[in-house]
Amino acid sequence: MRPLLPGLALVCATACSTPAPLYRDATAPLENRVADLLQRMTAEEKFWQLYAVAADLDPARDSVSHGLFGLQLRGGPSDSAHPSAQEFAEHANRVQKYFVEQTRLGIPIIFFEEALHGLTMPDATVFPQAIGLAATWDTALMGRVSRTIARQSRSRGIRQVLSPVINLATDARWGRTEESYGEDPQLTSAMAVAFIRSFEQQGVVTTPKHFVANVGDGGRDSYPINISRMLMEETVLVPFEAAVREGGARSVMAAYNSVDGEPASASHWLLTDELRTHWGFRGFVISDAGGVGGANVLHNTAAGYPQAGARAVPAGLDVIFQTSVSGARLFSPAFLDGSIEPALIDSAVARVLRVKFELGLFEQPYIDVDAAAAVAADTAARQLARESARASITLLRNERSTLPFGVDIRSVTVIGADAIEGRFGGYSGPGRGRVTILDAIRAALPAPNAVQFEAGVPRLDGEIATISDSAFGSGITAEYFDNITLSGSPRIRRIDRAIHFNWAFTAPDSVLPLGWYSVRWQGTLTTPLDSDVSLGVSGNDGFRLYLDDQLVIDQWRKGSFHTAIVPQRLVAGRAYRIRLEYYENSGAGQITLVWRRDRERVWRDGIASAVRAARATDATVIVAGVEEGEFRDRASLSLPGHQEELIAAVAAAGKPVVIVIVGGSAVTMSRWMDRVGAVLLAWYPGEEGGTAVGDVLFGRVNPAGRLPITFPLAEGQLPLSYWHLPTGRGDDYADLTGRPLFPFGHGLSYARFEYSGLVLSPAQIHEGDSVVVRFRITNRGIVGGDEVPQLYLRDQVARVARPVLALAAFARVYVAAGESREITMVLPPARFMLLNAQFERVAEPGRFIVFVGASSADLRLRGTVDLLSADY
Repeated sequence: MRPLLPGLALVCATACSTPAPLYRDATAPLENRVADLLQRMTAEEKFWQLYAVAADLDPARDSVSHGLFGLQLRGGPSDSAHPSAQEFAEHANRVQKYFVEQTRLGIPIIFFEEALHGLTMPDATVFPQAIGLAATWDTALMGRVSRTIARQSRSRGIRQVLSPVINLATDARWGRTEESYGEDPQLTSAMAVAFIRSFEQQGVVTTPKHFVANVGDGGRDSYPINISRMLMEETVLVPFEAAVREGGARSVMAAYNSVDGEPASASHWLLTDELRTHWGFRGFVISDAGGVGGANVLHNTAAGYPQAGARAVPAGLDVIFQTSVSGARLFSPAFLDGSIEPALIDSAVARVLRVKFELGLFEQPYIDVDAAAAVAADTAARQLARESARASITLLRNERSTLPFGVDIRSVTVIGADAIEGRFGGYSGPGRGRVTILDAIRAALPAPNAVQFEAGVPRLDGEIATISDSAFGSGITAEYFDNITLSGSPRIRRIDRAIHFNWAFTAPDSVLPLGWYSVRWQGTLTTPLDSDVSLGVSGNDGFRLYLDDQLVIDQWRKGSFHTAIVPQRLVAGRAYRIRLEYYENSGAGQITLVWRRDRERVWRDGIASAVRAARATDATVIVAGVEEGEFRDRASLSLPGHQEELIAAVAAAGKPVVIVIVGGSAVTMSRWMDRVGAVLLAWYPGEEGGTAVGDVLFGRVNPAGRLPITFPLAEGQLPLSYWHLPTGRGDDYADLTGRPLFPFGHGLSYARFEYSGLVLSPAQIHEGDSVVVRFRITNRGIVGGDEVPQLYLRDQVARVARPVLALAAFARVYVAAGESREITMVLPPARFMLLNAQFERVAEPGRFIVFVGASSADLRLRGTVDLLSADY
């Protein structure tokens, strides 16, 4: 007798004689299985296959009897806040069992998760952040890292990852630069393909995001994209096309932003014309979390959630991703009342089912719990985390050979919170332990008192802090009005726990109009017992504050955003009557009641203590850090808080100073760079990052990371990328050069590499020909190390403007001290093609200049290739 498939257990309990439906037959052609299952489904069942949720799930509580696309489990088993791989697998199997055995058709769900630089779950390895992996310029290493992440993901039943981020980070102010592979289309494409292939080959669906662009004017996340189609085709779309055509990605995530006035999640041109028709994509498109209803309504292109869904699906979106099961009711009407053409729904469901069949979920829906535990216990991943961290670290400056530390450095002062925190960056799991930079330096100098640690100053000064709930006792009375003058009777009366609101996307309540309301809060406030404080308000103008019935802050006229502080200090432990009034008349409302503590003495004392310690040791390592992340774009690229004052004061002590920067984007350095000996960029180096930094500081590893982004001299230069079209005149400013602080591709070494002997073969080509590029790299230094030769092209004359320089090939090669190596790179025919004014990819005869060098600015060799006309 043929063994029962898992999904048939419930059916066969009552009707074993009933023939198994075709979709259950693993030997049947895939498309036949899809068609058979699709024709059996009700409208409700079809809708739920197009609905994804990020939440923990209780089938007894949540209405999921019709099935579900998939789940990003949140919370884990009820008895474990941080479940192990085994615990998660057991929990996931319980959830999957419901869908396989308790729903009518037994369609399994897809468990999905984030895996940007490691699966974001306990018991999984954390590798360097994506921007650090890009800084390795090593696609082979990226492939090994992604294979390991994919193995850890697959072992615990994760069959889709919402990664990688392949938006181009052309503006370093973007808070999510850390999640990207940098600014360049080719480097990003190469890294993306290496990442994606490893997952897809192991049966884990990748979801490159955010389609498309996601970073707009001012480096702001999800800001509208208003660039020409030509520029989009030549830049931001390039990595996505590579992800689909070369990487084999089976899912794509639509972006929050609009593109030329149309929400990306409802753009027929993007999701259908470009993605499916032009590139031949056969997978499914999923929205970003809340991106269909929220984004479409915010763009004012849909009146509500049902209409947003009704516009997104016909445009080419398949799966609506929300953060709760209950949110389904906001969208389902449009799928059930005919608002969306049934044939379009069927096409979307078929794409989802096709992937589920490809993944083998109908045959093997459950996770091997023992295998999940075994993979989690494998220590090889930690060794790879160390190797990748070493490869990512980038030496930006090294005056007078400050690094590596030699035998004369017998004692070191380490300063900065980032030396002991070991931050991982955004979208990270907790890791499997972490080695801090201080740990590594102490291991390198084990003698007693050889390493001194000083906290120095915090990244953020902490002077302004949100007033917590406890200060208001049982809460504060709030009255909400549907006008901007506090007139008439309030529409809502309630008790708010505190005053800390950011109504960026909605009104304070559905009964109030968006961007047109006023609020009055009244109650009692008790100050902290530890010290006297000042009271203040931080938010959009249109507020006034009364303290013990006296008007103390008056910002009632709308203007900008302010933090206003009451002049007098409040006595510790005393209770005060307060009344805060606020109105919003244009859009996003933001209002917070804050304390201000006098922290100047604290941070100045921290600097003084750090200087004293620095004077007493042979050298100083200051580990500085930035604050960034999703929805945390930066207006300033300088080090936050008082870190720059700290660097200046310590440098004045006269001992060698090394700055190690922990962060995922650019930092301006003009105020302090010339005062220090070396600057090392650690990125967010992962759980073995401290070891890697220590290895570089003490010369056990020769750094070879290279910048995947441009570092500006000042924010006024942004956006700043080496890849740009020629200007109509110059590109300088009246008060500043147009050149960067550090160019794309920059990175120093402890070795000294020379380039020579460029040969291009052939130097004259026809359409369809490749060019082989050969040259030699000689290591004139006394230590071996990796070098990253970079090949750039310039199309000398073309009918449409071409970039002044474009990365065409790169490699990472080890060259021993005194050794010469011949390097070979191949330029395929596509490198000599351009997009003409009709958006056709053509090979236009002309001359191409070939540059080879160590960065986009440090070009060492030059040659030419002539593309001949067909009749030559």
